[in-house]
Amino acid sequence: MKIRANALAGIALAATAALSLAACGNGTASSAATGSSSADAATSTKVAGEITVYNAQHDTLTKEWVDAFTKETGVKVTVRQGSDTELSNQIIQEGAASPADVFLTENSPAMAQVENAGLFADIDKATVDQVPAEYRPSTNKWTGIAARSTVLVYDKTKISDDKLPKSMLDLAKPEWKGRWAASPSGADFQAIVAALLEQKGEAATAEWLKGMKDNFKAYKGNSTAMKAVNAGEVDAALIYHYYYYGDQAKTGENSNKVTPYFFKNQDPGAFLSVSGGGVLKSSKNSAAAQAFIKFITGKQGQEVLKNGTSYEYAIASKVDSNAKLVPIKDLQAPTVDPAKLNSAKVTDLMTKAGLL
Repeated sequence: MKIRANALAGIALAATAALSLAACGNGTASSAATGSSSADAATSTKVAGEITVYNAQHDTLTKEWVDAFTKETGVKVTVRQGSDTELSNQIIQEGAASPADVFLTENSPAMAQVENAGLFADIDKATVDQVPAEYRPSTNKWTGIAARSTVLVYDKTKISDDKLPKSMLDLAKPEWKGRWAASPSGADFQAIVAALLEQKGEAATAEWLKGMKDNFKAYKGNSTAMKAVNAGEVDAALIYHYYYYGDQAKTGENSNKVTPYFFKNQDPGAFLSVSGGGVLKSSKNSAAAQAFIKFITGKQGQEVLKNGTSYEYAIASKVDSNAKLVPIKDLQAPTVDPAKLNSAKVTDLMTKAGLL
């Protein structure tokens, strides 16, 4: 009887162990059945190992996220830095053999490019639920992690309030010839054009780019374009908001003679560009990769945006943005599905216009 009892006890223990192993699995079926996700393990010892992040976001911002995530979970994170387009093209070239677990960008078009190549895994529902619908693609194949607003920085000694353009589209009019700057080769500006294309269509976008070619002065980088306004080389520059606020938070030497103008009214110039984060199908540690995306869109990750020096907008987990910024609800940004931003068509149109 004692032997039989021991045998039954052993069977019971084995069954319990098997159930425990099944519950710890990170498969999609398990997540769907329990209503939880592998990302729920972000603050527990169940997430372990290493992940590689292909990072096109600002390296200082991502380092803050990585350091906080590693401290919380113990997961080692290797970061490979590059630009939006550079890394999206690399991921597509690597395909299923990519060593990347996670891809982070500054703008949405590079995320859409990788999504269209079929290389993203689904984002866990718990993470999706942290991000309002207006800050993520309709497909939920990746998610927004931060945002930046289009803005016109201008020389307030040269342009009075009543002479500011009512719309970004006005910058293509003859009265703006030689007066404004942009950085057309950058992913930032191309995202703005991609949003214009989605809103107004190909013909209107091509026409605006033609007027832009006639009117603007090209600079390499948003900071350089803003600096040109500050130095009196041009009257205004079309950039993202955080270049101004970041410079103001330092010495202000490149922005002390300029002021930001927000177009609002759902204008193409009020476009709010969503920075993206996604998990690659090629990930060798999908549980930790999903946990990382959940972490940076969670309260602790979004507070890095609120309290740090990136001056990008927090968009998730009901965390407010930096108090120095115009509140995101007051930007009156147009509604644009990030999944539909077409970087290939933008490059084609800008090349035909002689801007690239």
